[in-house]
Amino acid sequence: MKPIEEYLANVGPDKVDPVILGYLCNLQEIAVHSPEIASSIVKELASQRKRIKLIASENYCSPSVQFAMGNLLTDKYAEGMPGHRFYAGNENVDAIESRAAELACTLFGAEYANVQPHCGADANLLAYWAILSTRVENPALKKYGQTNLYKLTDEQWQELRADLGRQKLLGLDYYSGGHLTHGYRYNISARMFDVYSYSVSEETGLLDYNAIERQALEIKPLILLAGYSAYPRKIDFRRMREIADKIGAVFMVDMAHFAGLVAGKVFAGDYDPVQHAHIVTSTTHKTLRGPRAGLVLSTNEFAEALDKGCPLTMGGPLPHVIAAKAVAFREASTPEFQRYAADIVENAQVLAASCARNGMHILTGGTDNHLFLVNVRSFGLTGRQAESALYDCNITLNRNSLPFDPNGPWYTSGLRIGTAAVTTLGMKSTEMEELGAIIALVLKNTKPAGDNKAKYITDPAAKTQAIAQVEKLLSQFPVYPALDLDFLTKSFH
Repeated sequence: MKPIEEYLANVGPDKVDPVILGYLCNLQEIAVHSPEIASSIVKELASQRKRIKLIASENYCSPSVQFAMGNLLTDKYAEGMPGHRFYAGNENVDAIESRAAELACTLFGAEYANVQPHCGADANLLAYWAILSTRVENPALKKYGQTNLYKLTDEQWQELRADLGRQKLLGLDYYSGGHLTHGYRYNISARMFDVYSYSVSEETGLLDYNAIERQALEIKPLILLAGYSAYPRKIDFRRMREIADKIGAVFMVDMAHFAGLVAGKVFAGDYDPVQHAHIVTSTTHKTLRGPRAGLVLSTNEFAEALDKGCPLTMGGPLPHVIAAKAVAFREASTPEFQRYAADIVENAQVLAASCARNGMHILTGGTDNHLFLVNVRSFGLTGRQAESALYDCNITLNRNSLPFDPNGPWYTSGLRIGTAAVTTLGMKSTEMEELGAIIALVLKNTKPAGDNKAKYITDPAAKTQAIAQVEKLLSQFPVYPALDLDFLTKSFH
């Protein structure tokens, strides 16, 4: 008997769960030709049921978001924008993409939205080129009588490359919590621009806006960039816009990590980047709880250049993923999502306080958002050792560089802990208190194995205790609880 038939026979026609049936249809069809792929998908569910996810950049999207991606829309080529495609037959894709952009603008209060980027790095690259296309003025451009770079010929581009390489970008230093795409030396953003970085204060770990202003006045960058992947506090975007305006810079914000907190109205007023920035980029899968993809919001000034994403920096958009974005934007427009966003921050603050009470050094003393950083050097560990020891105890998080980190970006001295995923599972303050104690139990009972920065030894009794506590927690808050893991494992082994 096939899995779908067995399920229907067991529950009867009146008790069919559409989510379970949808997953079974999906997996059964995959297993016809690729049983090993179906099996690995089920094993991933088992792995996520086994481990508590504290990775700040991950979440659990709804079955509706997932189902929107698994359909015939993936067959479509749709280069261009709604109403102006390079292929015929895109009227339905036009309707989906237009709706997704409309929902994004309404959700965030933006003038313009481009929902095509495949990821956050794509979104940043598109934003950078849109800024260059719209704002760069130099003798070569004037000579050719052009105001937008995408109109130049190949020969004219060759003449401009040196000039474009000298445009300046000022963003948050990678070790202070900035992202690789914000000018890190091995990223293409560092090849496109003459990159300068501002850092957090060595004394407080916080942004010093007066120091940033002095640096910006001296450098006079084309782009002043704000946003982070590992900074535990709010950013005063009103203040940053004032700095940008003083030097005539474009103020760009990468809100990939905290977009859900903006959509959920937790970050409002001075802390809402869309109200203050010229261009805002984001992913859609972190706190926003959508598909793994990207987004660009902007004022109308940059709309024309952003509409040239294809062929400027991107190929064909992914209509199935754009459909999933539309579903996610609708979900994020509800009062329930606003409560969820507030719970993320409350859980992060409670978990950080619990970790501190259990002997951990929390950078900046806490958090205003969905993540916080732990310095594990006080335990005699590197971030890599701590990350691996916790993973062995079924807690998944990531090691992270700290400001002025002596261990560098590979071994690191820190851990980054986020609460978006556990909040989706329904965990609250009580569970955060318990999680802090479990993390401390593991770290206090782990030590380096010799001089190796990667190897470690965890006390077996502490490991057994931690695993049991994690298992008990997850039994109360299972990942995708509608799915019968035993049945799926048996059916798609």
